[in-house]
Formats: sequence, structure tokens, C-alpha cells
Amino acid sequence: MSTLMCAPRSCGSWYWDLEDVFAPGLESALKIAEKMVEVLSRFDLLTPTRLEYNWYTPGSGGIGVGSRLLLTEPLGDPNLPGRVLGSRPVAFEGARASHLRVVGTGAWVDAQGMFRKESRLVEVSVAPDSIGAWAELAVYHDIWSWFDFSGRPHPEVYNRNAPRLADALREITSVFGVEPEPGEPTYFGHAVGFGISTPDADDDGLGPNLTDHL
Repeated sequence: MSTLMCAPRSCGSWYWDLEDVFAPGLESALKIAEKMVEVLSRFDLLTPTRLEYNWYTPGSGGIGVGSRLLLTEPLGDPNLPGRVLGSRPVAFEGARASHLRVVGTGAWVDAQGMFRKESRLVEVSVAPDSIGAWAELAVYHDIWSWFDFSGRPHPEVYNRNAPRLADALREITSVFGVEPEPGEPTYFGHAVGFGISTPDADDDGLGPNLTDHL
């Protein structure tokens, strides 16, 4: 497995407000995640391996405890909600899971056209709480951007990866029937349409060097 430089904050993210499409709750959140992963897996962008989530108590907020659950069955397995609830901390009987993240590996293509595996290539988050259904997809690597983190253009990498992400985002949007909202800009970039923003180049054709924050 390769190791790409990973930003501490997202280079771009997309948020779908699904309150009018899906009911709130854990089972619904897992169904949303399943639909997203079905699309992402077809583009080799996410093969899920585990779920990560925090716990909160209604009326009190977060309890400062998180859980990790290995995925030994598909996200659509009817037993999965029970496994999530079965991992609840015993000291907090009424706690509920919040901000559920699907973690796994994805494939990216290097400048020579070789496919390489990377952990957390894309990150999917869904809402299992009762406030309202939503989903988010975020990316943290420079392969989706015209410039790498040091500011050098890398068109071979960009052209082999960014279109795959854009196509997956379009398909997820079609599945949900809801247009995504771009996430908040960060030091490392922000979403524009179904891609990542391209900053202005300097006189030498270089973009900003972001490695001081990596």
C-alpha cells in the first residue's frame, strides 16, 4: 500500500441534506452509507473495512467516547444496526451513536498509470441521530488537485484521478436526487462543483506550497 501525503483538514468536501429523502435514525444512516459505498466501490474509491462513531446522550451531548467496528458484513446487512448498538459503552445506557464514518481503502493512479491502494482515500460520514439525515464525502490528498501540496503541477496524476472522483460524486447526487453543498474552504482547498479549486499560479507556473501545514 502506498502512502500519500495527507492533509490534516479536507482539500474538499460535499454535503447532502437528505432530511426530505431519508428518515432519521441509525438504520437509515447505514442505508445512506450503503448507497454511497455502492457507487464509490464501482470507481475503486472506497472498499469499507470498519465504522467509526462517537456517542452522545440526548439532552446532555457527547460523552467523550468513540467506537470502532470492523465490517465483517455488508453495510446493508440487517444485523449491522444491532452490532453498532451492541458496542455502546455500558456506563451510558441511553447513549446513541453520532457522526458515523465509513473507513476503508481506495485506489488511486500514479503518474506512470499504476493503481495504488491508500487508506482513507475518501471519507464518508452520515448522520445516525434524530436531527435529520445528511451525508458528507471528504478528500484529504493532493491527487484530486492540479497542484500537489508543494505547488508543482502534476497533470498526469490529476487527469487520472480527478475525473473518477467527479463521476462518482455525480452518480451519488443522481442516486439521492439532491444537489450537494460545498464544504467550508480550508488552507488546503475547497470544493468547486464536483472538483477541487485550482489556485492562481505564480510567474513560474507554480501553485502555493502547503507543506508547512502538513
